[in-house]
Amino acid sequence: MKIKKTNAARFLDSLGLAYELRRFEVDEDDLSAEAAAAHLGLPLERVYKTLVARGDQGGVLEACLPAGRELDFKALAAASGNKSVALAAVRELPELTGYQRGGCSPLGGKKAYPVYILDEIMRHERIIVNAGGRGLMFFMAPGDLVRATGATLAPIARPPR
Repeated sequence: MKIKKTNAARFLDSLGLAYELRRFEVDEDDLSAEAAAAHLGLPLERVYKTLVARGDQGGVLEACLPAGRELDFKALAAASGNKSVALAAVRELPELTGYQRGGCSPLGGKKAYPVYILDEIMRHERIIVNAGGRGLMFFMAPGDLVRATGATLAPIARPPR
């Protein structure tokens, strides 16, 4: 079955970047990156989730970090030039990004926000990141994700508490 392309896929196509688009069955009760990793049979450190946040001075931004890790709010604030950051409310996601919870991608959203990616991403040959829909993922080179988003690499994640 052919997978319908998302705005994120069309954006990567416009940049001429290589990716593989893969779909998996979603459990609507568990939209976590950890569940995606389990469905895809991949290690947590290769499956990147996208979180939408607001800085107290810089406004909306996106953070990409691996499944199994938590966002380090202080580190993200420091990397983004803010004194503090907080996650955007789930109800705001469609308006801010055009995506719903469990389907946020740092690519092809309504607006291009500053993106911050965990600096460890370059350790991998390929990573997996949401392609703009629940259960729809890109398999791609981490350098291509960084280039496509204009991301800043920073130590923005920590192990779960």
